[in-house]
Amino acid sequence: MSRSACICVRCGVDGTYLAERVEPPPPASKVWEEDLTRIQTAPGTRTATYLSAMTAITLVASCGDDPLVPGQSGYSLGSTIECQAGSAAGFSCSNIDLVSFLRVENLGGGPVPGANPADSVPDITLNDLWGWTDPQTGIEYALVGRRDGTAFVSLEDPENPVYLGELFRTVGSPVSHWRDVKVYADHAFIVADRASIHGVQIFDLRQLRSVSDPPQVFQETQNYSRIASAHNIVINEATGFAYVVAASEGGDTCGRGLHMIDVRTPSAPTFAGCFADHSTGREGSGYTHDAQCTIYAGPDEEHAGKEICLGANENALSIADVTDKQNPEAISRATYPDFGYVHQGWLSQDHRFFYVNDETDELRGAAQRTRTLVWDIEDLDDPILANEHLGVTTSTDHNLYIRDHLMYQANYRSGLRILDISDPVNPVEVGFFDTVAGANDPGFSGAWSSYPFFQSGIIAFTSRSEGLFVVRMQ
Repeated sequence: MSRSACICVRCGVDGTYLAERVEPPPPASKVWEEDLTRIQTAPGTRTATYLSAMTAITLVASCGDDPLVPGQSGYSLGSTIECQAGSAAGFSCSNIDLVSFLRVENLGGGPVPGANPADSVPDITLNDLWGWTDPQTGIEYALVGRRDGTAFVSLEDPENPVYLGELFRTVGSPVSHWRDVKVYADHAFIVADRASIHGVQIFDLRQLRSVSDPPQVFQETQNYSRIASAHNIVINEATGFAYVVAASEGGDTCGRGLHMIDVRTPSAPTFAGCFADHSTGREGSGYTHDAQCTIYAGPDEEHAGKEICLGANENALSIADVTDKQNPEAISRATYPDFGYVHQGWLSQDHRFFYVNDETDELRGAAQRTRTLVWDIEDLDDPILANEHLGVTTSTDHNLYIRDHLMYQANYRSGLRILDISDPVNPVEVGFFDTVAGANDPGFSGAWSSYPFFQSGIIAFTSRSEGLFVVRMQ
């Protein structure tokens, strides 16, 4: 390939040519579409478009496979880049080093032009992600949601991640802004919202052990079709039950609350029951946007050892006992002043506190800075709002997770924020890594979600239009 077909995007400080890459067409607008215009393009229909686009992708690979940070020079991405003086490879940061970075284009995403304008698919951006550690090899993997499917990345060498391949969305389903994946017994369970007949894709992750010529196009292992679309899926690995939430567009929607599935045999999932607290949800349906389900081990002795689900239900926090799948019971509900959209939350390690993010309060002006709701659930029957913690920026908050005494928040335009919750009622920010330059205001571009549970200590997180970041706390 001639150098004239490429541009230099990785040059040393002295201008020495190090690598080159075909410049992709400029991305389309990243404006959030709350009412997404569905693109009725099934994977089979998209095949021609995908293959035509692969020519450009192949040219990109032939110019240089290294993931590149746009606009930066004088560094190598084959080793960790320390956060120094508030910057790592041009990204704003504090106390968090950049281990590696894969651009959206390095993950099978980016612009996907069609032969005709009517055939074009919107830019394939990223959304949610989860992680898997192979119990046999100890290798850690990132499972990355895209608008059109799921990408699998080996983090065996986290400074040199390898894109192993992709699982496209269910045949007949459109692309979706929202794709979610969780793991149980070495299988990934994947759902998509506003995605017609998508169902729950089930993928045997052990296939990733033997990828010899990446990237590959994988096939699903099984599909659970008793639901169609769903916003999210929750799995309690301690019991082997999955909880599809916000199901729609057909099947057993369970009031858009909890659609419970026995996945103890991952390749043969079975329906287990429904739960919806009809005193919650903006339409009184019991709609659950996201949840955490666990065996309760907190201070409330009345509920010790029960399987409890804590749901973020648009307008309220919903707590339920789902131990008996045929007879689940609502325990309590709680709300707070000036709520916008009760989006997602996670328990402290001791199950005493539940931290909740509200996705629209900053946009509505109900919160002047990023607001995290701290719930004291010492008594599950009577949750108490212990604090409304305000962050250091005005950005919209999204998914948060907790490991030990640290909370990991993916806050869209202000990136990944890490908070110390040693004082559980008064979190303190101790680090951040921002993926969107010069913007910490409310909005939906930037960091979507993180996975901080790898034993190695690395943290993987997605930024919608930018890519997959692997970082480590200093």
